[in-house]
Amino acid sequence: MNSSSQSGWRFVDTQGTFELDDPQDTSYLFLPLVNEAGMFSCVTPKLNGDAKADQNSFLLLPTSVEDLHNSRAARNFWVTVNGRPWSVTGNSAEKNARKDESVRLRAGLLWQTVSRLHPSGFLRAETTSFVPAGEDRVEVMRVVLTNVGKADLTLTPTAAVPIFGRSADNLRDHRHVTSLLHRTACHRHGVIVRPTLSFDERGHTLNRLRYAVLGAEGDGVPPAGFFPLLEDFIGEGGALDWPKAVVANLKPAQSEGPAPAGYESIGALRFADRALRPGQSATYVILLAILPEEQDPEALLNRYASAERCEHWLAETRAFWSQKLAALCFETGEARVDGWLQWVAVQPILRRWMGNSFLPYHDYGRGGRGWRDLWQDALALLLTEGADFADMLAENFAGVRIDGSNATIIGSRPGEFKADRNNIPRVWMDHGAWPLLTVQLYLDLTGDLDFLLREQTYFKDHLSHRCRRDDPLWSAEQGTGLKTAGGSPARGTLLEHMLVQHLVSFHNVGGHNILRLEGADWNDALDMAAEKGESVAFSALYAHNLRVLSGLFQALADKGVTEVALAEELSTLLNPVDYSSTQEKQNQLQGYFERVAHTVSGGKIRIRTADLAGDLRGKADWLTGHLRSQEWLTDRDGFGWFNGYYDNDGLRVEGDSDSGPRMTLTGQVFALMGGIASDAQAREIVRSADRYLFDESVGGYRLNNDFGGRMNKLGRAFGFAYGHKENGAMFSHMAVMFANALYRRGMAAEGWRVLEGIYRQSQDFTRSRMYPGLPEYFNPRGRGMYPFLTGSASWYLLTLLTEVFGVKGRLGDLVLAPRFSSGLMAGGDALKVHTAFAGKTLEIEYRNPKRLSCEQYRISAVEINGKPRAAAPDGLEVIFPREEIGSWPEPTHIVVQLGN
Repeated sequence: MNSSSQSGWRFVDTQGTFELDDPQDTSYLFLPLVNEAGMFSCVTPKLNGDAKADQNSFLLLPTSVEDLHNSRAARNFWVTVNGRPWSVTGNSAEKNARKDESVRLRAGLLWQTVSRLHPSGFLRAETTSFVPAGEDRVEVMRVVLTNVGKADLTLTPTAAVPIFGRSADNLRDHRHVTSLLHRTACHRHGVIVRPTLSFDERGHTLNRLRYAVLGAEGDGVPPAGFFPLLEDFIGEGGALDWPKAVVANLKPAQSEGPAPAGYESIGALRFADRALRPGQSATYVILLAILPEEQDPEALLNRYASAERCEHWLAETRAFWSQKLAALCFETGEARVDGWLQWVAVQPILRRWMGNSFLPYHDYGRGGRGWRDLWQDALALLLTEGADFADMLAENFAGVRIDGSNATIIGSRPGEFKADRNNIPRVWMDHGAWPLLTVQLYLDLTGDLDFLLREQTYFKDHLSHRCRRDDPLWSAEQGTGLKTAGGSPARGTLLEHMLVQHLVSFHNVGGHNILRLEGADWNDALDMAAEKGESVAFSALYAHNLRVLSGLFQALADKGVTEVALAEELSTLLNPVDYSSTQEKQNQLQGYFERVAHTVSGGKIRIRTADLAGDLRGKADWLTGHLRSQEWLTDRDGFGWFNGYYDNDGLRVEGDSDSGPRMTLTGQVFALMGGIASDAQAREIVRSADRYLFDESVGGYRLNNDFGGRMNKLGRAFGFAYGHKENGAMFSHMAVMFANALYRRGMAAEGWRVLEGIYRQSQDFTRSRMYPGLPEYFNPRGRGMYPFLTGSASWYLLTLLTEVFGVKGRLGDLVLAPRFSSGLMAGGDALKVHTAFAGKTLEIEYRNPKRLSCEQYRISAVEINGKPRAAAPDGLEVIFPREEIGSWPEPTHIVVQLGN
């Protein structure tokens, strides 16, 4: 790959650790610090950012992205030296007025250390932050002070961490009133706040949590005293960045015992004065914790609160993340690329734990994940967790409604879906397509066709008819599982669930016989065309999926499963219908909706799998032909592409317009991926995308070109300024899917250009201004926006492994079909990937001594642990049957020679 700029951060080892000088001079930087216990923190180079367990349990002040550099409510640690206060985190009024400190950030997966030199040059502070990979909801902050001068120093240290201790809703709503709930006490090691109640959307509930800031010296000695109330710590007219308690070197307000109730709290811990000789260091450990009422703070202190125990848990946390990422890693010969890919690989894990919430750009999220996230994040997790992930996939199907829609409120536990509490009857028309893509990957990796025949329940709440009607017969007491007429849980195979999603979608068409847009599709901001809007883009994906479903039914038939049992109501959608008649399709669909509005009968029909395969193939063929003939357009300059949408007036969105040609990337991706576009059309799509969508300054292909203003008949996206978010940004997720589609169509050079462009933009710190990894999009200035929590990471890893490195499954067999571009060989003539398949750990090494591109090379030789193995006669791929893999040793080294 081409690393166009080596400025900014630099990797210092092979574990993803990087350094960045003067990070405080770049805005919006932050690092997530999280664990599986549910501690979600984020921290900036100046230790701003928040910490929480969920939407209603914020230990620190909730932080949006602009607060990262504007809020004073940061973690802080003060040292008074020669009568002058110094913030080792850089959060002081004096420091903000001067730029005279040397600062270096060193960060890894997932921890950071900030080294800061006192302006005098005689004192260095190293502040390390991490969330231990354990069972506690705790963030650890370690401060090491070192005398780097030639004279003795006497220091007065004070830790200062404001305690918010309530719901994010209270940042504005009842901010003062909820402080009256605070009951603050001083423990011998710090400050603990236990509010009496919690005010949030659940109502007034008893609080069961305690919020604590605890501290100790490196040898475990507790602080000398405390300032537990914010107003006492900062003083009249003071502020957190110049607090009176520190500036005036006041004596601690109290020791152990209760503090006055009903005030804003702070974990301000005064440590004993400390003398440091030249070369000597002093360590302080600060714990930021969210404690259930039954958890003893002493146990937390015993586990973490000393220099030795802190170092142990830091090592454990590093090892945890290293092990998490070991299941899939790449060696390209370029350290910067390999390190960057490790940060991409951590992103699907973060999404699985955090959803689209709890980081500064994601202040709209309230916890949990979206339906689309469940399935797309699983793409990468399947590559690392394999068959062990099957149960989670099966549990996710419990969120499917019998009308083909799905639950939109997803719980924290696998398979947990909740009734709509906000009365927002919205349907994203693409939701039904994603489960099949993920299941197809699972089947290719495992060959487990029996998975399709597992049974699962259906979701049920007050909504019916794809959320267009209420079911007056449903009540919350009936639960959220669909029932039969006899009151039993309605169950169907996972294959039936996917069949429901696709048959309903096939019939749910608008005026142009294209699938209705409904509330929106993948592009959430196309949300103003619910009546007459249609999504050509995702009609293409559903056409592709219908063909995949046909293949799965045929695979079952070939395996000897000649019949499947389906809910008898599905016969309505399987009856013959004129595909070209929108009215007949809608009538058939409405008949089905009426049959399943409240319950299902519980009866089953048996249908031959070969017949279902043929029926679905016919539907796929018709829809493919319809899209190819009706939606292909050519503009006045002779460029051609697919229209992607119809608006709420029923008008075609793309093509020539008064403001110029209009083109979307989404409209092309699934036409390519699903085989809708012919080979000639595929080449023309790339030519048109290069003309209208490609922009080198933002790293690649924009989501759309400039449509010239608002489009109130299509969606809020066009109220955004052009080049931002869903209105024409270089949106990583769709761009990576574009690359994937190009590879699938045999256009490897074009696909690699997309992947390399995103990498090049991301790693160029002078432009992206972000840590290693993928952002959701790049804004018009090239800055990476909404980092860490983006579905593009899963697709990037999937495309790199299965399409570029060519390591993929085919109904349980392993296939190697690499398609390298010469640009990827810049780091040397060998490329490696470490992965797992069929329970075996694999190191796959491709040797390409002439550094040829895939158009030039063939697979000339294959070795397994040094023993020759034949490739396919055409030299394009090598296939390893699953039975053969079972006999391989652990681990197995495969060498593939590429030549001409």
